Amino acid sequence: MDHCGGRLLLAAASVLLGATAAVSAESDDTASVQRLDALVVEGETWRSTATKTQLAPELTPGSVSQISEEALERRSADNVSQALRYTSGVTPELRGGAVTRFDLLTLRGFRVDQLAYDGLILLNNGWNLEPQIDPFALQGIEVLKGPASVLYGNQPPGGLVNLIARQPSRTPYGSLAFGSGGRNLLDVKLDVAGALGDSPLSYRVVSRARQRDGQAVTSEEERYLFAPSVDWQISDRTLLNLNLYLQHDPKGGIYNTVPARGSVYSNPNGQLDRDAYAGDNAYNTFDREVTMPGYKFLHEFRDGWSFLQNARFLDAEVYQENTYNTGLEDDDRTLGRRAYRTDEESDGFTVDNQFSGIFALAGMQHHLLLGIDYQRLDSDVLYQDTVIDPIDLYDPDHYAIDPRNVRYDVASMDQVRDEFDLRSLMDYGRLLSSKFNIEYEQRGVYVQDQIRAGRLVLIAGGRYDRYEYREQGRKYGAEVDDDFDQTAFTGRAGVLYELPVGASPYLSYSESFEPLGGVTRNGEELQPSEARQWEAGVKFANRDGRHGGNLAVFEIVKDNVPTRDPDGGPNDVIQAGEIRSRGVELELYAQPLTDLSLALTGSWLDVEVTRDTTELEGKTPVWVAEQTAALWANYFFSQGAAAGLDLGLGLRFQGETHLDALNTDIVPSYTLIDLSLSYDLSWRYPALAGLTLALTATNLSDQEYYSCFDANNCWFGEERTIDVGLRYDF
Repeated sequence: MDHCGGRLLLAAASVLLGATAAVSAESDDTASVQRLDALVVEGETWRSTATKTQLAPELTPGSVSQISEEALERRSADNVSQALRYTSGVTPELRGGAVTRFDLLTLRGFRVDQLAYDGLILLNNGWNLEPQIDPFALQGIEVLKGPASVLYGNQPPGGLVNLIARQPSRTPYGSLAFGSGGRNLLDVKLDVAGALGDSPLSYRVVSRARQRDGQAVTSEEERYLFAPSVDWQISDRTLLNLNLYLQHDPKGGIYNTVPARGSVYSNPNGQLDRDAYAGDNAYNTFDREVTMPGYKFLHEFRDGWSFLQNARFLDAEVYQENTYNTGLEDDDRTLGRRAYRTDEESDGFTVDNQFSGIFALAGMQHHLLLGIDYQRLDSDVLYQDTVIDPIDLYDPDHYAIDPRNVRYDVASMDQVRDEFDLRSLMDYGRLLSSKFNIEYEQRGVYVQDQIRAGRLVLIAGGRYDRYEYREQGRKYGAEVDDDFDQTAFTGRAGVLYELPVGASPYLSYSESFEPLGGVTRNGEELQPSEARQWEAGVKFANRDGRHGGNLAVFEIVKDNVPTRDPDGGPNDVIQAGEIRSRGVELELYAQPLTDLSLALTGSWLDVEVTRDTTELEGKTPVWVAEQTAALWANYFFSQGAAAGLDLGLGLRFQGETHLDALNTDIVPSYTLIDLSLSYDLSWRYPALAGLTLALTATNLSDQEYYSCFDANNCWFGEERTIDVGLRYDF
């Protein structure tokens, strides 16, 4: 890394490695381990994201990153993309700090468009309706790096982010927190758990109400969350978990952009402020409601066999009104705009049936997993789009639009050509009203065997999927009735060996697929895009768990990527594209002192379009940082005048990204500083037992940074934000 932030974090890495050596010298120390990101999940129904078993990630031949509940709280994460800021291989917050309504990130160079919640994929319609799980509802996050289709079906090759829900507990617990701070934050959080008397029932109730001004001028964010769950221990061998996730987001900030001239680039009219907004307050609505009831049924048979059924329903809707940009005029201040609105509804169901058993055969221990899963989504979409008046970025009027005067009724393509001076048929089409229905189903059957022979761990699995998709209605002014039915087989294999010195080298291979619709100009149906990954690495930890980490090198090749047909028209495609991602990832943690924890992550990525029929060949996709690094240090003052104070300090570096798909320019790198402070008042005032004061600061130095998709669409990073809170544990 040739930037100052990169050099700073490399220096920090040497300090951490030195601390690790110091820990090794103190391996007989009996002090309690307080690893910063240790993920502890209660509940019999928990399964590792990497294996769908209870095999520890340390024994899994592959890369798995974990973010604990404590880390989420310390780092003041209000969405999952923010929570992954310190995870290797991730480029988070693709649309900057002002856009928070979706979790937008790349993993190992590939967009992640679907997350999992408690082991089940969060269904979305590919438009604007997708659930966004609040981090306060989580007990932790697991990030499985690389292709994950063997266990989860249709997935991009970068990996899978699994959000682990807070679980019921028979141990009584309660927490009530109040927060305030930057941009008029008001935040109330409640988390209670316990047993219902002497009955076999235990529960967990998580609730949150949050309001805040958005970073962009005039915008607001608002959320209400209610997530109860109950465990019913029917017998010693049978457990039923009932859970519900309710969330209402009446306001979702902004989703539009500013041009590069005035943000990343200089502009003769001056630089835009970080709260710059190219939209209109009267035409910025985002109202989302999500209801997800679910259950888990676990029965343990004799002789080590068990059955787990994990199921969830989805009922969701979103309505939004918004604007988007069409480019700066010659004066570098007047920005063309269009308005659009969407009204979307979805209902869906997903279920995963897992039958597993542990047995010995030929002197080796086997953990066999057989699974059948199913996903279904039915979604109605209304999308309308039209031209509106431009805005002066340097003298904006954010109250210029009268929604009653925004008209979407366009009778025909001829009318569009007569009334609007637009540049392409795509532009014409976007003005036409669209009302259509999307349905898809995925059925998968999978098998996996984990074999342990002494210090050797082997894993192998395979899966068969069938994916069916249908789209009907009127889209961009034309009738559509498209459907396709595709199948795929994916495999996985890995080996890990535990050396006596505490290191475990491993080698793994995995595959993924993504279904594709459409036909070539010759009428041939497109086939699923496929990817394969080779990964080699080493996991290491000392005997008491006070230090350890993971080093991985990998290569992912994704082929069957659609690209333009050189012998056809502008909309004709063939599957001749290929993308390759190579990289190195490092994650280290250490506890050199009883009260000091350190965590360092870093990654280097080389992502390239290796085959294409257009000028994209040889280019790097946007939103992929070649280098990332992060260091988090946490110190708890257990004695002296500051006893009871918990101090956390973080540095995170993100390297350059490309401004656009043609790599015409770069978006600069940046280094940010984060801070967390919490103080347990009972250390000084025993009568105040249970009360904790907290302060979190994001981007403490108020560094200005950006993210871009192209020269017309850029976003400002999150400005300095300082929040304070008071929590009462009971």
